[in-house]
Amino acid sequence: MKDNTNKKERFSFVGYFKDLVTAIAKGDWSVKLSMLFMGAGYTFHKQVIKGILVTIIEIAFIMMCIFYAAPNLAKFGTLGTVQFEQVLDPLTLQTTVNDYDNSFTILLNSIIALFLIVCFVFFWISNMKSVYRLQVIDNAPDSLLKKRINTFIEDINSLFSEKFHLTLLALPTLGVILMNIIPIFVMIAIAFTNYDQSHMPPNALFTWVGFANFKNILANSMTVTFGYAFKKILGWTLLWAVLATLTTFIFGVLLAMFINSRTTKWPKMWRTLFIVAIAVPQFVTLLLVRYFFGDTGIVNSICSNLGVTEFLKSVGLVSQHLNYIPFLSSEHWAKFMIVMINIWVGVPYQMLIATGVLMNIPGDQIESAKIDGANKFQTFVSITMPYVLFIQGPSLITDFVKNINNFNVIYLLTNNSFITPDQALANSNAKEVDLLVTWLFRLTNEYYNYKMASVIGIIVFIISAVFTILSFTRMIAGDREGDYQ
Repeated sequence: MKDNTNKKERFSFVGYFKDLVTAIAKGDWSVKLSMLFMGAGYTFHKQVIKGILVTIIEIAFIMMCIFYAAPNLAKFGTLGTVQFEQVLDPLTLQTTVNDYDNSFTILLNSIIALFLIVCFVFFWISNMKSVYRLQVIDNAPDSLLKKRINTFIEDINSLFSEKFHLTLLALPTLGVILMNIIPIFVMIAIAFTNYDQSHMPPNALFTWVGFANFKNILANSMTVTFGYAFKKILGWTLLWAVLATLTTFIFGVLLAMFINSRTTKWPKMWRTLFIVAIAVPQFVTLLLVRYFFGDTGIVNSICSNLGVTEFLKSVGLVSQHLNYIPFLSSEHWAKFMIVMINIWVGVPYQMLIATGVLMNIPGDQIESAKIDGANKFQTFVSITMPYVLFIQGPSLITDFVKNINNFNVIYLLTNNSFITPDQALANSNAKEVDLLVTWLFRLTNEYYNYKMASVIGIIVFIISAVFTILSFTRMIAGDREGDYQ
């Protein structure tokens, strides 16, 4: 228990800084000198190469602060004050550009500089602890308790032996930082600015506006309709995610059961046909389906010739003034078709997963159910479905979050096909069939409203993260693995 407690404390936030305070308080002159000259402690304890490398890193950090961080952070509070200007020289008749500020460049460089500063702070703390450990080892009274201090060559060799995992993770970690972490910080920062089409660098500057954008996303007035659009799109996004996840999952499981049934003929052929649907690129399928179900598409022509369109008019499902079925141009029809088409696109993939799960259901449980007199439906409800849900639970959570951000199905099916009649939505550059992610895309790619797009991006991230954390927490809270052993 004592070792576990010490281990927990060592990796806790309080224990992390407690070790630093101990190193500063109990360290000798070489440790204290390392607070300013980071390589001093290593050099004193005869770790000369380490001392030189740490000193080089410290010098590089100081140079970075002077020539990179300081100039950008000095303008971080205003994001620039010098406007872009072009001046025509009457003598040479040449246009010259002034030394202007670029707000986005200042923001990006400042965030990178702050990130590097934070990384260096943790490196400095680690260095202080490491130097203090060298002091403790050198001053140990019992030689048998002394740990051998690794040389620089031994440390390098360890990166290809017992610490090889650190070497392998170095490049992926750098990629995550450059491609994910820094862009997320930039997006968060933009959400607090007025970066839009009217404040577009380099020709114009943008600045900080605090929480004004977050207030606008909840506001609803004659001039600001983002609150109305956000509530409507958020409701459809969550409904779509639930429907898309459940329909593909349920139909995928049922399809897998039907194909794997002993009474089904040519199961390999049926399975192959659905796998072919996966092989076709999704964007090709969706674009073709959009043309098929367009107002002047082949499906409408067939329905008109067969009298289906007139029948739907008679029952009130199609407006009397239309001579076609608005599969993708009417709100309710479009949402229905989106869910149906997503079933066709998503069921084959779920079928493959379900097939693997069904093949591993413990046979003794099914045999016991048959002996107890359970029919096929009771066996499915009591044994098959609980087992499938237990195995595919994490996958369903992933699918739900993926469907919240399912850009392809919504955008490729409705782009240039659906025009909103709701002026309040149009004022916010949104449509009834939009998800939060497609709305975000329209705001950035078509209307250059980066500030509101960043706010929506933060909200999507929070929704996805909260749902994932809560779902996984509840799933791993109960230990049910023994039930299926």
